[in-house]
Amino acid sequence: MASIRASSIEDGCVLELVIDRPKGNVLTMQVLAALGDELARHRDDRSLRLVLLRGAGGTFSYGASVEEHRREVAPKMLAAFHGFARTLAAYPVPIAALVEGRCLGGAFEVVLACHFVFSTESAVFGCPEIKLGVIPPVLMAIGHLRLGALAERLVLTGREIGAREAHARGAIEALVPPGSDPRDFVLEWYREMLAPLSASTLREATRAVRDASGLTAALGEPLTALERGYVDRLLPSHDANEGIEAFLAKRAPLWEDA
Repeated sequence: MASIRASSIEDGCVLELVIDRPKGNVLTMQVLAALGDELARHRDDRSLRLVLLRGAGGTFSYGASVEEHRREVAPKMLAAFHGFARTLAAYPVPIAALVEGRCLGGAFEVVLACHFVFSTESAVFGCPEIKLGVIPPVLMAIGHLRLGALAERLVLTGREIGAREAHARGAIEALVPPGSDPRDFVLEWYREMLAPLSASTLREATRAVRDASGLTAALGEPLTALERGYVDRLLPSHDANEGIEAFLAKRAPLWEDA
């Protein structure tokens, strides 16, 4: 069962969404649907100024479900995941991701679609899809807007980066000081930066800045084209399926380069 804990805090001005799905807070289609439902439920809350998205247990998320990358399920998974990324990117109030522990694959793509990212210094980010014989379409579509040229290298190598490197690239708003409670740190930031603002003006600014930045547009037809290529060219290949099955079987993949 999907496990999302939703709380309205700060006098109804902050919606806190906690992914609580051991082990690893994996973003299955069911989890994404539950998150989407909560976002839709609070979308028109007049006083809402921030959504805080985090993972339980000291881990943000290991990413999208590898099982749902299998050929027979992947088209549906991609449609659901990309729809959720678009929901995040176009949400009418800012969404802040609080990252602790590992933030990999689809989870990293989710974070890139958020408006603010906060991270503990020990957090790790990356999209290892290419090591499984597949690709990360959302990172491909918007990574350059959030990470610059680093995004291309992450796609092509699947390597991980630490929080300090992500912060230096401008992808992280702030690193949580050692010894501080991460959640308390973000809420203190909220009280200083967003709580004094007009909620209605903040909504207009959130919409306008996303439209002007090109991020919303990048998650339109460019992402659709990437999804189409994934389904039409990658899924029928031997190596895309071999990589997923090898990962699930905990063995090295036997690439045929086809």
